[in-house]
Amino acid sequence: SAPRPFPWEPAERAVGACWAATPLAAMFADGTAPGADVQSLWRSARSARCEAKSCQTGRISTAETAVQSHTSRDAGVQTDQSKDAVQDFQQEVQVDYTSLLSFLQRVEDAVIKELNKNWKSRAFDGFGVNWTDQNETVLCLHTLSYPEAQDQNLQVTSVSWNATGSVVACSYGRLDGGDWSTEKSYVCTWNLDRRGLNPQRPDLVVDVPSSVMCLAFHPSQPSLIAGGLFGGELVVWDTSRTEDPVIWRTGMTDDTHTDPVYQVNWLPDAKHRNRARLLSVSTDGKILVWREERDGRLALAEGFAMVAQQIPRSTQLKKFAWGEAAVGVTSLSFSHFDPRVFVVGVEGGYSLKCSTAAETLALHRAGSSVPLRAPAELAFSPHGGPVYSVSCSPFHRQVLNLFLSCGTDGQVHLHSMLQTQPLVSLQLSKKYLFCVRWSPVRPLVFAAASGEGNCNKCFCFVGDVHLFDFGKSSQKPAVSIKQAAGECPVYCLEFNIKQTRLLAAGDATGTVKVWQLSSDFTEQGPREMNRLEQLASEITD
Repeated sequence: SAPRPFPWEPAERAVGACWAATPLAAMFADGTAPGADVQSLWRSARSARCEAKSCQTGRISTAETAVQSHTSRDAGVQTDQSKDAVQDFQQEVQVDYTSLLSFLQRVEDAVIKELNKNWKSRAFDGFGVNWTDQNETVLCLHTLSYPEAQDQNLQVTSVSWNATGSVVACSYGRLDGGDWSTEKSYVCTWNLDRRGLNPQRPDLVVDVPSSVMCLAFHPSQPSLIAGGLFGGELVVWDTSRTEDPVIWRTGMTDDTHTDPVYQVNWLPDAKHRNRARLLSVSTDGKILVWREERDGRLALAEGFAMVAQQIPRSTQLKKFAWGEAAVGVTSLSFSHFDPRVFVVGVEGGYSLKCSTAAETLALHRAGSSVPLRAPAELAFSPHGGPVYSVSCSPFHRQVLNLFLSCGTDGQVHLHSMLQTQPLVSLQLSKKYLFCVRWSPVRPLVFAAASGEGNCNKCFCFVGDVHLFDFGKSSQKPAVSIKQAAGECPVYCLEFNIKQTRLLAAGDATGTVKVWQLSSDFTEQGPREMNRLEQLASEITD
């Protein structure tokens, strides 16, 4: 027999033999087993942690109510006509026309006489009702400055109000020495009606490569402003253009002034109503009128020259010692009644009456593109030093043609254009007077700016703004206002013709102060113009 690999092999074989002998049906049968349930422990644990709650407000009580009137009633009232009352009324309004006519005929002549007397009376000339509260003080509303200009020790050389009266502009430069022609300066504007006005941050700052000596807003276009530079050039800026505000300029040509420009004026153009011309005056003795060109250039339209030899002499005046030389012009003011007549102040101390209708050619050096004429017609009694400012009155009647002048002698002269001697000579200050302006609303009021000529000297005095009222005194100011605590002069001032209570003044510290004038200086009294004429006629007689 074959060897057995495993000791149990015989048994295995025996079992296999048994399976082989048993049928399949005896081995397997159908049966049903009961189901098995497995309870979830997770669900039972979760449900144990859940709670149900509810919340509700307390009971709200409501009620509905209706109201309606139960009854209504109409009632009317009217007076009963009484025959007696009607008869009484008719008796009261009955007029005795015969007696009334007789009365009117008796008083007719007396009534007409009194009416004619009242009609011719000037007792209430200039009287106006003032609905505002009376104010007897002069207040400083704003103190404006540009710190960068003050850091350069620049001075306010000129101030001007725009056509709306809400914007004030000032020019920065130097009037007391230094290399003015190469020193950078500025033109600054402030809108006083603007919310959040910052007095040390102007609304507009225009950088100018040369010192700006004067400026003037356009009389009807609020954004246009003209300026005269130390080098003799004229520039016009449009303040609505922030990128490049320069719109016109003269440039440096043979027609340009050779000395600093000390005043600019806008003039109406007779040929073009929508255009204006510019007038400039300078210490080179020339008065030039410029017109606008399309290429942004100001071209010379006409001009005048002040030459000593052609200034009229007067037997009442001292002889001129200038010889045949140009007479430096420092200021100019046009008559408010005759657009051809103007007055100029000159360095020699004289005020001169001039006319744009002059035809005589000036004895002036050649080089101008247009012929220059000699405008001087009359020389007035001189000041004791250079005349810095002149101002024609807007109120007087044409018969008098009054104007004011001031200069380094500290005096203000009240002149009539009809005579050489001053009507009044006022020693307003012991210091220089740099500017004088007639009030736009009071015929008897003017303002003047004073101060020592050089604020760097130790003997310098405080600059003042003087308000003079001929109605109160003909010899001393009604009010003298200290412009600044420092010892520097006030160089310029201007009344606001739109907001008549405002006066702007600029000084050597680089500050512009806006003063609110009291009602005493802004409300015209009865017959005030007549009083000025009477004052002038009394002095003349």
